[in-house]
Amino acid sequence: RRRRDRVPDEMEGRQMTTAHDFSFTAIDGKALPLSQFKGHPVLVVNVASKCGLTPQYEGLVSLYHDLKDKGLVVLGVPSNQFMGQEPGTNDEIASFCSTTFGVDFPLTEKTDVKGDTAHPFYKWMKQELGEPADPLWNFHKLLVGKDGQPIMAFGPRTEPTAPEIRQAVEAAL
Repeated sequence: RRRRDRVPDEMEGRQMTTAHDFSFTAIDGKALPLSQFKGHPVLVVNVASKCGLTPQYEGLVSLYHDLKDKGLVVLGVPSNQFMGQEPGTNDEIASFCSTTFGVDFPLTEKTDVKGDTAHPFYKWMKQELGEPADPLWNFHKLLVGKDGQPIMAFGPRTEPTAPEIRQAVEAAL
């Protein structure tokens, strides 16, 4: 079957100029075009359920709840590319995130975020921001502005509640 997280055929070859040109598949299987977040900064985070950094979900939920009314969107992108730390099905991942951490921000289906099989959004972010945008591990964070332009990348060990993330997000609001 054709992977749904790939750029649709009609977009192949088209120059992608903003994050709003990309689409993921939501964890429930529905389309998740980033264009629906126009006018909102988006913090895109590749996540995993069985990682030492998994408790960062708490900080992501906290940041999201603090700033969602001002327009922040947090988008979790489950990925199994780092030592198989996201082995579950999409249903298992959704249930774990909801029941363990109260995640109520959008999640994509399990997606590759690195290398040749990376989702086109991740390839584009690396092209735009360089090496800092290439996920080194789970919980790598990419901030996209209201206009869909890349703003900044934060490494996996930078907590979602860290002052540098909070300041960058608030400046993007």
